[in-house]
Amino acid sequence: MKKPHVFIFCSLLLSLTACSVRKPLKPDAGLIKTIDQNFSDASAQYKVMMKYLPPDRFPKTFYSETKKFETSGSDWWCSGFYPGTLLYIYEQTHDQALYTETERILKVLEKEQYNKTTHDLGFMMYCSFGNANRIAPKTEYRDILINSAKSLASRFDPRVGCIKSWDSKKDEYLVIIDNMMNLELLFWASEATGDSSFYKIAVTHAETTMKNHFRPDYSSWHVINYNPETGAVQKKRTAQGYSDESAWARGQAWGLYGYTVMYRKTKDKKFLDQANQIAGFILNHPNLPKDKIPYWDFNAPDIPNALRDASAGAVMASALLELSQYTDKKNSNTYFTAAETMIRTLCGPPYKAAPGTNGGFILKHSVGHLPQKSEVDVPLTYADYYFVEAMKRYKDIADNK
Repeated sequence: MKKPHVFIFCSLLLSLTACSVRKPLKPDAGLIKTIDQNFSDASAQYKVMMKYLPPDRFPKTFYSETKKFETSGSDWWCSGFYPGTLLYIYEQTHDQALYTETERILKVLEKEQYNKTTHDLGFMMYCSFGNANRIAPKTEYRDILINSAKSLASRFDPRVGCIKSWDSKKDEYLVIIDNMMNLELLFWASEATGDSSFYKIAVTHAETTMKNHFRPDYSSWHVINYNPETGAVQKKRTAQGYSDESAWARGQAWGLYGYTVMYRKTKDKKFLDQANQIAGFILNHPNLPKDKIPYWDFNAPDIPNALRDASAGAVMASALLELSQYTDKKNSNTYFTAAETMIRTLCGPPYKAAPGTNGGFILKHSVGHLPQKSEVDVPLTYADYYFVEAMKRYKDIADNK
């Protein structure tokens, strides 16, 4: 196979902090101290979670009122966040018990490398095995990640120009904005194998999504229904938001994060411009609260009494910290300050759980799928994952000042 585009070589040289375009504002020493304490607390919390977790199961959420700890199998889209969070905490605390638990649960997860029925293999396998391989590279991890990328790539159709998200009727080809988060696995596979097809699929998917998923104000729909034969758009809707035309908060976060990664991996300015435009929509929206943790939908009818979504805030914080490293000075300062506010808000009440509570989850008050009344105002694994990632990124920026 041909070698990937020369930009891949550049992306290998780029890290979150070492090759930044513009240094952001100076990290706050007091917040760094709080973050260090949070990692210590998180280590203790996840040991609580480990006691709740049955063998061969993965955490989903915890219902405080009923003390119900809900789990999933390895095929659930969130299965990779538990080991990924363990690894992020382990890197900060060096608590061997967390690493041992990670190795155990990865054995349960590894069979999903051959799962071709889901688009979520980036979430499932890169957040888990990707971090494991980054920390302690192993041939078996590499092979699992390559197989996972092949499974993900099998869902790409060049007629549509996208990776299929949800399997549906024969005359539908459904793609959701969340799928932008799975492309990083393909870039990794292209770098690891020299097979440019993974790279090309990721770029094509991102370009098609950029063309069809976004409104003139750079908010995004959740779901695009394509014609599988022609690639024409048949319908645009927002399944997990308030309405088809509303801006579902976590969907906006997925887009922001996804296009930031796209720029990191390609150095193509159009992806940086897209990420900047999405950030502008989020941060300049009149319904974004002062503490920067968004309502579950920017157009929820009961604002200011609408539920907040800590998971969306955590994803946004992590993405904005990275994006602050690539953009001009004005935007860099804006993004960094906003992310700092988001992290500081999540570090305390009402979002951070008291030690020993919340089923071992770190954060409270996330919203999964409100229209279906599923996982509403509860802890969620991806909220924890992107929260600890955001804290790690903040510390990394401080360390590289």
